[in-house]
Amino acid sequence: MRYILFFLLTLNVYSFDAVLDIEKDVETKASISIMEDSATAGGSRNHSKLFKILLNDLQISGHFTVDTQLKRGGFDDALVPVELHDREYLLKYRYDASGKKLSVKLIRVADSFMVFQNNYSINDSVRYPFLAHNAIVELNKVLGFEDISWMKRNILFAKYTSSRNSEIWIGDYTLSFASVIVRGGLNLFPKWANQNQSAFYYTSYNLAIPTLYKVDMNTGSRNKVIASEGMLVASDVSQDGSRVLLTMAPNGQTDIYEFDVSSKSTKRLTKFLGIDVNGKYIGDESQIAFVSNRVGGANIYMKAIDSRSVVRVARYGNDNSSCDAFGQHLLYSVKEGSASNIYLGSVSNSYVRPLTANGENILPRFSKDGKVILYIKKTARGNSIGYMNLATKQSALFPMKSGKIQSIDW
Repeated sequence: MRYILFFLLTLNVYSFDAVLDIEKDVETKASISIMEDSATAGGSRNHSKLFKILLNDLQISGHFTVDTQLKRGGFDDALVPVELHDREYLLKYRYDASGKKLSVKLIRVADSFMVFQNNYSINDSVRYPFLAHNAIVELNKVLGFEDISWMKRNILFAKYTSSRNSEIWIGDYTLSFASVIVRGGLNLFPKWANQNQSAFYYTSYNLAIPTLYKVDMNTGSRNKVIASEGMLVASDVSQDGSRVLLTMAPNGQTDIYEFDVSSKSTKRLTKFLGIDVNGKYIGDESQIAFVSNRVGGANIYMKAIDSRSVVRVARYGNDNSSCDAFGQHLLYSVKEGSASNIYLGSVSNSYVRPLTANGENILPRFSKDGKVILYIKKTARGNSIGYMNLATKQSALFPMKSGKIQSIDW
């Protein structure tokens, strides 16, 4: 039975309204067990970790009822053990001792039919989580479920390490893999420069004035893009990578500018004797949303790029920040007493719904398909990266081992 699923992530008794209706066949949720090849089990220190990542990927997809107990057996055995006959599928995997290769088989339990088989490899064993992510994304696709390729994307984040020092890291969404890629001094606000994540921007505060750099992920080369007095942040990039929204303060006043990558020219988009920051493209990218203190506290506003008219678009809260946009939809963090909670809204109507209910929840980011939300949850014990799958009601938190996150992108 197919129907439109209306869903509010944190309060399931409410409807999700027509803002982000997700069409989903909830009756096709599949039961599955995971079996590691007994001949290669424990071949490296990452073997037990890989099972946990496979398990997590299946769970957060929302498309599977997953047996959380690890099974072991022969990877090439034709028969499914009797104790697993109440499952619909069995995922078998063989993880090479090098940590760089993974082989998987998906078996339909009812008739022992092999639905698919594939091998995955990586160049560096530290990136082993992507073996699992790639396998589960393909398994999910073979079974006809909604795309979950967001799992394969890298995240970028800057974290403070000490006074006037911060590093930029790259990782998988679970933080099982995380590696520093920029260190030395104060390096902030990393932002992917294109859809395929082959380059990124970041701001260095190590020179006389803030300087924006672009780093090529393939070559490691770094090129200066622009420098400006005061604040300088690349807050959003157009779909085709040709334009970048910048927050700059060349004259001591923060405003939103648009930078043309080809001509290297800038166009000032806001002119306000206050604070305008964090610009985000909306819809067809002829409009932007941004944070401003035009009526006192910070709030979310919208304007057409070629118009001076500005309207408030956050329908709730009087101290709102950390906005992101997908199509006509908005995410923003609202200060509520000692807490900060994330709200989902729209620039085209009065829709507003809370997505978190307590604690300090900041820096929300839409996935590239708008169906999953990343955010930072801060506690006395440290930072965690949180995810909310709007389509399937699944959520997860992955703690950072150390450091305080300054900004994040994916």
